[in-house]
Amino acid sequence: MISENALSGIEKPGRYIGNEINTCTKAFEEAGIRFALAFPDVYEVGLSHLGLQVLYHLLNHLDGVLADRVYAPWIDFERKLRSRGEPLCGIETGRPLSDFDFVGFSLQYELSYTNILTMLHLAGIPFEARNRRSGDPLIIGGGPCAFNPEPLADFFDFLVLGEGEEVLLELIDHYRKWAKSSSGLDRRRFLQEITAIPGIYVPSLFHISYRADGTIAGIDPLHAPYTGVGKRVVKDLDHCSPIPEKPLVPLLDIVHNRLGIEIARGCTRGCRFCQAGFIYRPVRERDPVELSERAQRALLNSGFEEMSLLSLSTGDYSQIQPLLLTLMDRLAPKKIAVSFPSMRVGTLTPELMEAILKVRKTGFTLAPEAGSERLRRVINKGIRDEDLLEAAKNAFGLGWRLLKLYFMTGLPTETREDLDALVDLCFRVWELAKPTRSSINVSVSVFVPKSHTPFQWAPQIPTEEMVTTLNELKGRLRRAGMRVKWQNPQHSFLEGVFARGDRRLGKAIVRAWELGARFDAWSELFREEPWIQAFKEAQI
Repeated sequence: MISENALSGIEKPGRYIGNEINTCTKAFEEAGIRFALAFPDVYEVGLSHLGLQVLYHLLNHLDGVLADRVYAPWIDFERKLRSRGEPLCGIETGRPLSDFDFVGFSLQYELSYTNILTMLHLAGIPFEARNRRSGDPLIIGGGPCAFNPEPLADFFDFLVLGEGEEVLLELIDHYRKWAKSSSGLDRRRFLQEITAIPGIYVPSLFHISYRADGTIAGIDPLHAPYTGVGKRVVKDLDHCSPIPEKPLVPLLDIVHNRLGIEIARGCTRGCRFCQAGFIYRPVRERDPVELSERAQRALLNSGFEEMSLLSLSTGDYSQIQPLLLTLMDRLAPKKIAVSFPSMRVGTLTPELMEAILKVRKTGFTLAPEAGSERLRRVINKGIRDEDLLEAAKNAFGLGWRLLKLYFMTGLPTETREDLDALVDLCFRVWELAKPTRSSINVSVSVFVPKSHTPFQWAPQIPTEEMVTTLNELKGRLRRAGMRVKWQNPQHSFLEGVFARGDRRLGKAIVRAWELGARFDAWSELFREEPWIQAFKEAQI
Protein backbone atom coordinates (compact mmCIF):
# COMPACT_ATOMS: atom_id res chain seq x y z
CA MET A 1 0.00 0.00 0.00
CA ILE A 2 1.04 3.62 -0.46
CA SER A 3 2.92 4.91 2.55
CA GLU A 4 1.79 7.90 4.57
CA ASN A 5 5.06 9.67 3.72
CA ALA A 6 4.39 9.28 -0.01
CA LEU A 7 1.06 11.07 0.39
CA SER A 8 2.39 13.85 2.62
CA GLY A 9 1.71 17.24 0.99
CA ILE A 10 -0.23 15.67 -1.89
CA GLU A 11 -3.44 17.28 -3.12
CA LYS A 12 -6.42 14.97 -2.60
CA PRO A 13 -4.62 11.88 -1.22
CA GLY A 14 -7.97 10.06 -1.33
CA ARG A 15 -7.32 9.56 -5.02
CA TYR A 16 -4.67 6.95 -4.27
CA ILE A 17 -5.58 4.98 -1.16
CA GLY A 18 -8.46 2.73 -2.29
CA ASN A 19 -10.55 0.93 0.35
CA GLU A 20 -13.82 2.39 -0.88
CA ILE A 21 -17.08 0.77 0.15
CA ASN A 22 -17.81 -2.29 -2.01
CA THR A 23 -14.24 -2.92 -3.21
CA CYS A 24 -13.46 -6.53 -4.10
CA THR A 25 -10.51 -7.70 -2.04
CA LYS A 26 -8.55 -10.76 -3.14
CA ALA A 27 -5.11 -12.03 -2.25
CA PHE A 28 -2.69 -11.07 -5.02
CA GLU A 29 -0.51 -14.14 -4.57
CA GLU A 30 -3.46 -16.53 -4.79
CA ALA A 31 -4.88 -15.10 -8.04
CA GLY A 32 -4.00 -17.02 -11.16
CA ILE A 33 -4.64 -14.02 -13.42
CA ARG A 34 -4.14 -10.40 -12.35
CA PHE A 35 -5.77 -7.59 -14.27
CA ALA A 36 -5.16 -3.85 -13.73
CA LEU A 37 -7.95 -1.64 -15.08
CA ALA A 38 -6.30 1.67 -15.97
CA PHE A 39 -8.06 4.97 -16.58
CA PRO A 40 -5.74 7.64 -18.03
CA ASP A 41 -7.20 10.52 -16.04
CA VAL A 42 -7.61 11.38 -12.37
CA TYR A 43 -9.66 9.36 -9.90
CA GLU A 44 -12.60 11.80 -9.97
CA VAL A 45 -13.03 11.27 -13.70
CA GLY A 46 -12.19 7.57 -13.83
CA LEU A 47 -14.48 6.47 -11.00
CA SER A 48 -17.34 8.33 -12.71
CA HIS A 49 -16.98 6.08 -15.74
CA LEU A 50 -19.56 3.29 -15.57
CA GLY A 51 -17.85 0.94 -18.03
CA LEU A 52 -14.77 0.50 -15.88
CA GLN A 53 -16.90 -0.37 -12.85
CA VAL A 54 -18.81 -2.98 -14.85
CA LEU A 55 -15.56 -4.67 -15.95
CA TYR A 56 -14.13 -4.42 -12.43
CA HIS A 57 -17.04 -6.35 -10.92
CA LEU A 58 -17.30 -8.76 -13.85
CA LEU A 59 -13.64 -9.81 -13.58
CA ASN A 60 -13.60 -10.02 -9.81
CA HIS A 61 -16.56 -12.40 -9.86
CA LEU A 62 -14.44 -14.93 -11.77
CA ASP A 63 -12.61 -17.61 -9.79
CA GLY A 64 -8.86 -17.14 -9.84
CA VAL A 65 -9.03 -13.65 -11.38
CA LEU A 66 -8.12 -10.46 -9.55
CA ALA A 67 -8.97 -7.01 -10.94
CA ASP A 68 -7.46 -3.87 -9.44
CA ARG A 69 -7.77 -0.23 -10.53
CA VAL A 70 -5.28 2.52 -11.28
CA TYR A 71 -5.82 6.13 -12.31
CA ALA A 72 -3.44 8.71 -13.74
CA PRO A 73 -1.54 10.43 -10.90
CA TRP A 74 -1.93 14.19 -10.71
CA ILE A 75 1.20 16.26 -11.38
CA ASP A 76 2.18 16.50 -7.71
CA PHE A 77 1.91 12.77 -7.10
CA GLU A 78 3.80 11.94 -10.30
CA ARG A 79 6.66 14.14 -9.04
CA LYS A 80 6.51 12.50 -5.62
CA LEU A 81 6.70 8.99 -7.07
CA ARG A 82 9.66 9.96 -9.24
CA SER A 83 11.52 11.67 -6.40
CA ARG A 84 11.07 8.61 -4.19
CA GLY A 85 11.84 6.14 -6.99
CA GLU A 86 8.53 4.36 -6.41
CA PRO A 87 6.43 2.72 -9.15
CA LEU A 88 2.79 3.37 -9.96
CA CYS A 89 0.68 0.73 -8.20
CA GLY A 90 -2.85 -0.61 -8.17
CA ILE A 91 -4.78 1.31 -5.53
CA GLU A 92 -6.17 -1.80 -3.82
CA THR A 93 -3.32 -4.30 -3.93
CA GLY A 94 -0.52 -1.73 -3.72
CA ARG A 95 1.36 -3.85 -6.26
CA PRO A 96 3.32 -2.26 -9.15
CA LEU A 97 1.58 -2.41 -12.51
CA SER A 98 4.53 -4.40 -13.81
CA ASP A 99 3.44 -7.29 -11.55
CA PHE A 100 0.10 -7.73 -13.33
CA ASP A 101 -0.59 -10.02 -16.27
CA PHE A 102 -2.74 -7.46 -18.07
CA VAL A 103 -3.02 -3.68 -17.91
CA GLY A 104 -6.17 -2.57 -19.70
CA PHE A 105 -6.56 1.12 -20.60
CA SER A 106 -9.96 2.72 -21.13
CA LEU A 107 -9.63 5.01 -24.17
CA GLN A 108 -12.46 7.51 -23.77
CA TYR A 109 -11.02 10.68 -25.33
CA GLU A 110 -8.02 11.59 -27.43
CA LEU A 111 -6.58 14.20 -25.09
CA SER A 112 -5.73 11.54 -22.51
CA TYR A 113 -3.07 9.88 -24.67
CA THR A 114 -0.01 11.41 -22.99
CA ASN A 115 -1.31 10.21 -19.61
CA ILE A 116 -1.03 6.64 -20.90
CA LEU A 117 2.70 7.17 -21.36
CA THR A 118 3.01 8.67 -17.87
CA MET A 119 1.41 5.59 -16.35
CA LEU A 120 3.52 3.15 -18.37
CA HIS A 121 6.72 5.04 -17.57
CA LEU A 122 5.99 5.18 -13.84
CA ALA A 123 5.35 1.43 -13.97
CA GLY A 124 8.65 0.73 -15.70
CA ILE A 125 6.87 -0.76 -18.72
CA PRO A 126 8.38 0.03 -22.16
CA PHE A 127 6.25 2.35 -24.28
CA GLU A 128 6.42 0.29 -27.46
CA ALA A 129 4.97 -3.21 -27.55
CA ARG A 130 7.93 -4.49 -29.60
CA ASN A 131 10.29 -3.69 -26.73
CA ARG A 132 8.39 -5.65 -24.08
CA ARG A 133 9.62 -9.02 -22.88
CA SER A 134 8.02 -12.12 -21.41
CA GLY A 135 7.83 -10.70 -17.87
CA ASP A 136 6.04 -7.50 -18.91
CA PRO A 137 2.25 -7.21 -18.69
CA LEU A 138 0.17 -7.37 -21.84
CA ILE A 139 -1.11 -3.85 -22.54
CA ILE A 140 -4.70 -3.66 -23.79
CA GLY A 141 -6.79 -0.75 -25.04
CA GLY A 142 -10.55 -0.47 -25.43
CA GLY A 143 -13.33 2.10 -25.60
CA PRO A 144 -14.53 4.53 -28.28
CA CYS A 145 -11.01 5.70 -29.22
CA ALA A 146 -10.11 2.10 -30.09
CA PHE A 147 -12.18 2.57 -33.25
CA ASN A 148 -9.25 4.56 -34.60
CA PRO A 149 -6.39 3.13 -32.53
CA GLU A 150 -3.64 3.85 -35.07
CA PRO A 151 -2.03 6.84 -33.27
CA LEU A 152 -1.58 4.48 -30.30
CA ALA A 153 -0.81 1.32 -32.29
CA ASP A 154 2.85 1.13 -31.24
CA PHE A 155 1.96 1.28 -27.53
CA PHE A 156 -0.57 -1.55 -27.29
CA ASP A 157 -0.08 -5.28 -27.56
CA PHE A 158 -3.70 -5.51 -28.66
CA LEU A 159 -6.99 -3.63 -28.53
CA VAL A 160 -10.65 -4.60 -28.20
CA LEU A 161 -12.93 -3.11 -30.84
CA GLY A 162 -16.44 -2.84 -29.47
CA GLU A 163 -17.83 -4.05 -26.17
CA GLY A 164 -15.40 -5.96 -24.00
CA GLU A 165 -17.45 -8.01 -21.55
CA GLU A 166 -17.50 -11.26 -23.54
CA VAL A 167 -14.07 -10.63 -25.08
CA LEU A 168 -12.39 -10.51 -21.66
CA LEU A 169 -13.94 -13.82 -20.61
CA GLU A 170 -12.66 -15.52 -23.76
CA LEU A 171 -9.29 -13.81 -23.40
CA ILE A 172 -8.87 -15.16 -19.87
CA ASP A 173 -9.64 -18.70 -21.06
CA HIS A 174 -6.98 -18.37 -23.79
CA TYR A 175 -4.47 -16.96 -21.33
CA ARG A 176 -4.95 -19.82 -18.85
CA LYS A 177 -4.28 -22.39 -21.57
CA TRP A 178 -1.34 -20.45 -23.00
CA ALA A 179 0.31 -19.95 -19.58
CA LYS A 180 0.22 -23.73 -19.00
CA SER A 181 1.57 -24.62 -22.43
CA SER A 182 5.17 -24.89 -23.56
CA SER A 183 4.79 -21.57 -25.40
CA GLY A 184 3.86 -19.73 -22.20
CA LEU A 185 6.76 -17.30 -22.51
CA ASP A 186 6.25 -16.50 -26.20
CA ARG A 187 4.30 -13.22 -26.35
CA ARG A 188 4.05 -13.19 -30.14
CA ARG A 189 2.61 -16.70 -30.16
CA PHE A 190 -0.04 -15.62 -27.67
CA LEU A 191 -0.93 -12.57 -29.75
CA GLN A 192 -1.30 -14.74 -32.81
CA GLU A 193 -3.52 -17.18 -30.94
CA ILE A 194 -5.95 -14.57 -29.64
CA THR A 195 -6.63 -13.28 -33.15
CA ALA A 196 -9.19 -16.10 -33.16
CA ILE A 197 -11.25 -14.07 -30.68
CA PRO A 198 -13.64 -11.77 -32.59
CA GLY A 199 -13.08 -8.09 -31.82
CA ILE A 200 -9.35 -8.29 -31.01
CA TYR A 201 -6.96 -6.13 -33.02
CA VAL A 202 -3.21 -6.80 -32.83
CA PRO A 203 -1.47 -3.82 -34.51
CA SER A 204 1.88 -5.60 -34.84
CA LEU A 205 0.28 -8.18 -37.14
CA PHE A 206 -0.39 -5.56 -39.82
CA HIS A 207 2.19 -3.66 -41.87
CA ILE A 208 1.37 -0.14 -43.05
CA SER A 209 3.01 1.19 -46.23
CA TYR A 210 2.96 4.78 -47.47
CA ARG A 211 3.15 6.54 -50.82
CA ALA A 212 5.65 9.26 -51.62
CA ASP A 213 3.04 11.95 -50.85
CA GLY A 214 2.51 10.54 -47.34
CA THR A 215 -0.87 8.90 -47.91
CA ILE A 216 -1.38 5.27 -46.93
CA ALA A 217 -0.63 2.84 -49.74
CA GLY A 218 -1.63 -0.39 -48.03
CA ILE A 219 -2.47 -2.26 -44.85
CA ASP A 220 -0.99 -5.72 -45.22
CA PRO A 221 -1.74 -8.61 -42.80
CA LEU A 222 1.30 -10.48 -41.50
CA HIS A 223 -0.48 -13.48 -40.00
CA ALA A 224 -2.82 -15.45 -42.23
CA PRO A 225 -5.80 -15.84 -42.02
CA TYR A 226 -6.00 -12.74 -39.80
CA THR A 227 -6.90 -10.12 -42.41
CA GLY A 228 -9.42 -7.86 -40.65
CA VAL A 229 -11.24 -7.12 -37.42
CA GLY A 230 -14.94 -6.62 -36.74
CA LYS A 231 -16.43 -4.94 -33.69
CA ARG A 232 -17.73 -7.04 -30.82
CA VAL A 233 -21.33 -6.57 -29.67
CA VAL A 234 -22.93 -7.81 -26.45
CA LYS A 235 -26.37 -9.04 -27.45
CA ASP A 236 -27.91 -9.63 -24.01
CA LEU A 237 -27.06 -6.83 -21.57
CA ASP A 238 -28.92 -8.35 -18.62
CA HIS A 239 -26.92 -11.60 -18.66
CA CYS A 240 -23.59 -10.61 -20.22
CA SER A 241 -23.19 -7.16 -18.65
CA PRO A 242 -25.19 -7.15 -15.41
CA ILE A 243 -25.62 -3.95 -13.42
CA PRO A 244 -23.25 -4.12 -10.40
CA GLU A 245 -25.33 -4.53 -7.26
CA LYS A 246 -22.46 -3.33 -5.08
CA PRO A 247 -21.11 -0.23 -6.84
CA LEU A 248 -17.94 1.44 -5.67
CA VAL A 249 -18.60 4.45 -3.42
CA PRO A 250 -16.02 7.24 -3.88
CA LEU A 251 -13.89 8.54 -1.04
CA LEU A 252 -14.12 12.12 -2.33
CA ASP A 253 -16.42 14.11 -4.54
CA ILE A 254 -16.17 12.93 -8.15
CA VAL A 255 -17.41 14.31 -11.47
CA HIS A 256 -20.63 12.25 -11.45
CA ASN A 257 -21.17 11.49 -7.79
CA ARG A 258 -24.30 9.42 -8.15
CA LEU A 259 -25.38 5.91 -9.05
CA GLY A 260 -25.18 5.42 -12.79
CA ILE A 261 -27.54 2.81 -14.24
CA GLU A 262 -27.24 1.87 -17.90
CA ILE A 263 -30.71 1.21 -19.30
CA ALA A 264 -29.80 0.67 -22.97
CA ARG A 265 -26.97 0.72 -25.52
CA GLY A 266 -27.09 2.12 -29.00
CA CYS A 267 -29.24 4.82 -30.55
CA THR A 268 -31.73 4.84 -33.39
CA ARG A 269 -31.28 8.51 -34.25
CA GLY A 270 -28.18 8.37 -36.43
CA CYS A 271 -26.95 11.94 -35.91
CA ARG A 272 -24.25 12.22 -38.55
CA PHE A 273 -21.59 13.72 -36.28
CA CYS A 274 -22.07 11.27 -33.40
CA GLN A 275 -19.54 8.46 -33.28
CA ALA A 276 -21.22 6.74 -30.32
CA GLY A 277 -24.48 6.51 -32.24
CA PHE A 278 -22.76 4.41 -34.91
CA ILE A 279 -20.18 2.34 -33.05
CA TYR A 280 -22.66 1.16 -30.39
CA ARG A 281 -25.31 -0.05 -32.83
CA PRO A 282 -27.66 -1.90 -32.67
CA VAL A 283 -30.00 -0.68 -29.95
CA ARG A 284 -30.35 -3.08 -27.01
CA GLU A 285 -32.51 -2.48 -23.96
CA ARG A 286 -32.35 -3.93 -20.47
CA ASP A 287 -35.37 -5.67 -19.02
CA PRO A 288 -37.22 -3.03 -16.95
CA VAL A 289 -38.07 -5.40 -14.09
CA GLU A 290 -34.50 -6.69 -13.79
CA LEU A 291 -33.22 -3.14 -14.13
CA SER A 292 -35.48 -1.77 -11.39
CA GLU A 293 -34.61 -4.56 -8.94
CA ARG A 294 -30.85 -4.30 -9.49
CA ALA A 295 -30.93 -0.51 -9.27
CA GLN A 296 -32.71 -0.61 -5.93
CA ARG A 297 -30.27 -3.17 -4.54
CA ALA A 298 -27.36 -1.01 -5.74
CA LEU A 299 -28.84 2.00 -3.95
CA LEU A 300 -29.32 -0.03 -0.78
CA ASN A 301 -25.69 -1.20 -0.91
CA SER A 302 -24.19 2.21 -1.63
CA GLY A 303 -26.23 5.00 -0.03
CA PHE A 304 -26.26 7.25 -3.10
CA GLU A 305 -28.91 9.98 -2.98
CA GLU A 306 -29.24 10.32 -6.74
CA MET A 307 -29.56 7.83 -9.57
CA SER A 308 -28.90 8.62 -13.22
CA LEU A 309 -30.51 6.58 -16.00
CA LEU A 310 -27.88 6.31 -18.73
CA SER A 311 -28.03 5.69 -22.46
CA LEU A 312 -27.30 7.63 -25.62
CA SER A 313 -30.96 8.70 -25.76
CA THR A 314 -32.69 7.86 -22.48
CA GLY A 315 -36.07 9.12 -23.62
CA ASP A 316 -36.11 6.56 -26.45
CA TYR A 317 -36.07 3.62 -24.02
CA SER A 318 -39.35 1.89 -24.86
CA GLN A 319 -40.39 1.47 -21.21
CA ILE A 320 -39.11 4.80 -19.91
CA GLN A 321 -42.40 6.12 -18.52
CA PRO A 322 -43.48 3.00 -16.56
CA LEU A 323 -39.88 2.47 -15.43
CA LEU A 324 -39.59 6.01 -14.15
CA LEU A 325 -42.96 5.95 -12.42
CA THR A 326 -42.08 2.64 -10.73
CA LEU A 327 -38.72 3.96 -9.56
CA MET A 328 -40.15 7.24 -8.32
CA ASP A 329 -42.90 5.50 -6.36
CA ARG A 330 -40.23 3.51 -4.52
CA LEU A 331 -37.47 6.13 -4.33
CA ALA A 332 -39.37 9.36 -3.66
CA PRO A 333 -40.20 8.41 -0.03
CA LYS A 334 -36.46 7.87 0.50
CA LYS A 335 -35.65 11.28 -1.06
CA ILE A 336 -33.60 9.65 -3.83
CA ALA A 337 -33.66 11.67 -7.04
CA VAL A 338 -33.58 10.36 -10.62
CA SER A 339 -31.80 12.29 -13.37
CA PHE A 340 -31.61 12.04 -17.15
CA PRO A 341 -28.35 13.35 -18.60
CA SER A 342 -29.23 12.61 -22.23
CA MET A 343 -32.90 13.37 -22.81
CA ARG A 344 -33.94 14.35 -26.31
CA VAL A 345 -36.33 17.14 -27.25
CA GLY A 346 -39.59 15.47 -28.28
CA THR A 347 -39.34 12.68 -25.70
CA LEU A 348 -39.74 15.01 -22.72
CA THR A 349 -43.44 14.74 -21.96
CA PRO A 350 -44.97 16.84 -19.17
CA GLU A 351 -45.72 13.57 -17.34
CA LEU A 352 -42.02 12.61 -17.37
CA MET A 353 -40.98 16.07 -16.22
CA GLU A 354 -43.47 16.06 -13.36
CA ALA A 355 -42.30 12.60 -12.27
CA ILE A 356 -38.68 13.81 -12.13
CA LEU A 357 -39.76 16.70 -9.92
CA LYS A 358 -41.18 14.44 -7.20
CA VAL A 359 -37.92 14.59 -5.25
CA ARG A 360 -35.85 17.49 -6.56
CA LYS A 361 -34.71 19.08 -9.78
CA THR A 362 -31.48 17.37 -10.84
CA GLY A 363 -30.61 19.49 -13.88
CA PHE A 364 -32.20 20.12 -17.24
CA THR A 365 -30.26 19.94 -20.51
CA LEU A 366 -31.33 20.39 -24.12
CA ALA A 367 -28.97 19.73 -27.04
CA PRO A 368 -30.18 21.30 -30.28
CA GLU A 369 -26.54 21.06 -31.55
CA ALA A 370 -27.20 23.53 -34.40
CA GLY A 371 -28.98 26.88 -34.41
CA SER A 372 -31.09 26.49 -37.53
CA GLU A 373 -33.55 23.79 -38.53
CA ARG A 374 -31.79 23.57 -41.92
CA LEU A 375 -28.46 22.66 -40.35
CA ARG A 376 -30.17 20.25 -37.95
CA ARG A 377 -31.57 18.43 -40.97
CA VAL A 378 -28.05 18.23 -42.43
CA ILE A 379 -26.73 16.56 -39.28
CA ASN A 380 -29.90 14.44 -38.97
CA LYS A 381 -30.89 16.05 -35.69
CA GLY A 382 -34.60 16.40 -36.35
CA ILE A 383 -35.55 19.00 -33.74
CA ARG A 384 -37.93 21.85 -34.53
CA ASP A 385 -37.54 25.22 -32.85
CA GLU A 386 -41.11 24.95 -31.59
CA ASP A 387 -40.42 21.64 -29.83
CA LEU A 388 -37.31 22.98 -28.14
CA LEU A 389 -39.04 26.16 -26.99
CA GLU A 390 -42.00 24.17 -25.70
CA ALA A 391 -39.67 21.92 -23.67
CA ALA A 392 -37.91 24.97 -22.23
CA LYS A 393 -41.22 26.64 -21.39
CA ASN A 394 -42.45 23.51 -19.61
CA ALA A 395 -39.20 23.24 -17.65
CA PHE A 396 -39.40 26.82 -16.39
CA GLY A 397 -43.10 26.42 -15.63
CA LEU A 398 -42.46 23.29 -13.57
CA GLY A 399 -39.81 25.00 -11.46
CA TRP A 400 -36.43 24.48 -13.09
CA ARG A 401 -34.30 27.59 -12.71
CA LEU A 402 -31.28 26.57 -14.74
CA LEU A 403 -31.39 25.24 -18.29
CA LYS A 404 -28.35 24.14 -20.29
CA LEU A 405 -28.17 24.39 -24.08
CA TYR A 406 -25.51 22.53 -26.08
CA PHE A 407 -24.41 23.63 -29.57
CA MET A 408 -21.63 22.89 -32.03
CA THR A 409 -20.03 25.23 -34.51
CA GLY A 410 -18.04 24.32 -37.59
CA LEU A 411 -20.51 21.68 -38.74
CA PRO A 412 -20.49 20.79 -42.46
CA THR A 413 -22.37 23.38 -44.58
CA GLU A 414 -22.60 25.86 -41.67
CA THR A 415 -23.22 29.44 -42.84
CA ARG A 416 -23.49 32.89 -41.31
CA GLU A 417 -27.28 32.42 -41.22
CA ASP A 418 -26.88 29.30 -39.10
CA LEU A 419 -24.78 31.19 -36.53
CA ASP A 420 -27.35 33.99 -36.49
CA ALA A 421 -30.06 31.38 -35.88
CA LEU A 422 -28.04 29.96 -32.96
CA VAL A 423 -27.91 33.39 -31.31
CA ASP A 424 -31.60 34.00 -32.00
CA LEU A 425 -32.62 30.65 -30.52
CA CYS A 426 -30.65 31.35 -27.34
CA PHE A 427 -32.38 34.70 -26.97
CA ARG A 428 -35.81 33.13 -27.46
CA VAL A 429 -35.08 30.64 -24.66
CA TRP A 430 -33.69 33.51 -22.56
CA GLU A 431 -36.94 35.44 -23.01
CA LEU A 432 -38.87 32.42 -21.73
CA ALA A 433 -36.57 32.30 -18.69
CA LYS A 434 -36.96 35.94 -17.67
CA PRO A 435 -40.43 35.79 -16.05
CA THR A 436 -39.19 33.17 -13.58
CA ARG A 437 -35.71 34.74 -13.23
CA SER A 438 -34.18 31.53 -14.50
CA SER A 439 -30.68 31.25 -15.96
CA ILE A 440 -29.34 29.84 -19.21
CA ASN A 441 -25.98 28.12 -19.67
CA VAL A 442 -24.96 27.96 -23.33
CA SER A 443 -22.16 25.53 -24.16
CA VAL A 444 -20.49 25.75 -27.58
CA SER A 445 -18.01 23.17 -28.83
CA VAL A 446 -16.27 22.84 -32.18
CA PHE A 447 -17.23 20.01 -34.52
CA VAL A 448 -14.58 17.27 -34.61
CA PRO A 449 -14.99 14.71 -37.42
CA LYS A 450 -14.80 11.18 -36.03
CA SER A 451 -14.13 7.83 -37.65
CA HIS A 452 -17.02 5.54 -38.63
CA THR A 453 -19.48 8.44 -38.99
CA PRO A 454 -20.97 9.90 -42.18
CA PHE A 455 -18.88 13.02 -41.52
CA GLN A 456 -15.57 11.17 -41.03
CA TRP A 457 -14.05 12.77 -44.16
CA ALA A 458 -15.49 16.24 -43.58
CA PRO A 459 -12.95 19.03 -43.05
CA GLN A 460 -12.48 20.60 -39.65
CA ILE A 461 -12.49 24.39 -39.62
CA PRO A 462 -9.06 25.99 -39.01
CA THR A 463 -8.13 26.97 -35.47
CA GLU A 464 -8.16 30.67 -36.37
CA GLU A 465 -11.75 30.38 -37.57
CA MET A 466 -12.68 28.52 -34.38
CA VAL A 467 -11.31 31.39 -32.28
CA THR A 468 -13.07 34.05 -34.35
CA THR A 469 -16.44 32.29 -34.25
CA LEU A 470 -16.31 31.52 -30.52
CA ASN A 471 -15.29 35.10 -29.66
CA GLU A 472 -18.14 36.43 -31.75
CA LEU A 473 -20.68 34.16 -30.06
CA LYS A 474 -19.38 35.10 -26.61
CA GLY A 475 -19.83 38.77 -27.42
CA ARG A 476 -23.30 38.43 -28.93
CA LEU A 477 -24.63 36.24 -26.12
CA ARG A 478 -23.46 38.49 -23.28
CA ARG A 479 -26.62 39.04 -21.25
CA ALA A 480 -27.58 39.00 -17.58
CA GLY A 481 -28.76 35.50 -16.73
CA MET A 482 -26.98 33.93 -19.69
CA ARG A 483 -23.57 32.28 -19.32
CA VAL A 484 -21.54 31.03 -22.27
CA LYS A 485 -19.00 28.21 -22.05
CA TRP A 486 -16.83 27.04 -24.90
CA GLN A 487 -14.29 24.40 -25.78
CA ASN A 488 -10.65 25.41 -26.14
CA PRO A 489 -9.99 25.59 -29.93
CA GLN A 490 -6.54 24.05 -29.48
CA HIS A 491 -8.22 21.10 -27.74
CA SER A 492 -10.55 20.67 -30.71
CA PHE A 493 -7.65 20.84 -33.14
CA LEU A 494 -5.66 18.13 -31.34
CA GLU A 495 -8.75 15.98 -30.94
CA GLY A 496 -9.34 16.20 -34.68
CA VAL A 497 -5.75 15.22 -35.47
CA PHE A 498 -5.85 12.08 -33.32
CA ALA A 499 -9.44 11.14 -34.17
CA ARG A 500 -8.43 10.40 -37.77
CA GLY A 501 -4.63 10.18 -37.72
CA ASP A 502 -2.38 7.19 -38.43
CA ARG A 503 0.54 5.37 -36.77
CA ARG A 504 3.07 8.09 -37.53
CA LEU A 505 1.46 10.17 -34.75
CA GLY A 506 2.90 7.80 -32.14
CA LYS A 507 6.30 9.49 -32.35
CA ALA A 508 4.68 12.90 -31.83
CA ILE A 509 2.82 11.66 -28.74
CA VAL A 510 6.06 10.38 -27.20
CA ARG A 511 7.93 13.60 -28.02
CA ALA A 512 5.17 15.84 -26.65
CA TRP A 513 5.19 13.75 -23.45
CA GLU A 514 8.97 14.14 -23.19
CA LEU A 515 8.48 17.89 -23.54
CA GLY A 516 6.07 17.91 -20.59
CA ALA A 517 2.61 17.34 -22.07
CA ARG A 518 0.30 16.04 -19.33
CA PHE A 519 -3.48 16.12 -18.80
CA ASP A 520 -4.05 17.87 -22.13
CA ALA A 521 -7.83 17.85 -21.60
CA TRP A 522 -7.36 20.08 -18.52
CA SER A 523 -7.32 23.76 -19.54
CA GLU A 524 -5.10 24.76 -16.63
CA LEU A 525 -2.40 22.28 -17.66
CA PHE A 526 -2.68 22.27 -21.46
CA ARG A 527 0.26 23.78 -23.34
CA GLU A 528 0.29 24.09 -27.10
CA GLU A 529 4.08 24.51 -27.45
CA PRO A 530 5.09 20.87 -26.77
CA TRP A 531 2.72 19.69 -29.47
CA ILE A 532 3.88 22.21 -32.06
CA GLN A 533 7.48 21.19 -31.45
CA ALA A 534 6.61 17.47 -31.42
CA PHE A 535 4.78 17.65 -34.76
CA LYS A 536 7.68 19.59 -36.25
CA GLU A 537 10.30 17.11 -35.06
CA ALA A 538 8.19 14.16 -36.24
CA GLN A 539 7.83 15.90 -39.63
CA ILE A 540 4.06 15.86 -39.42
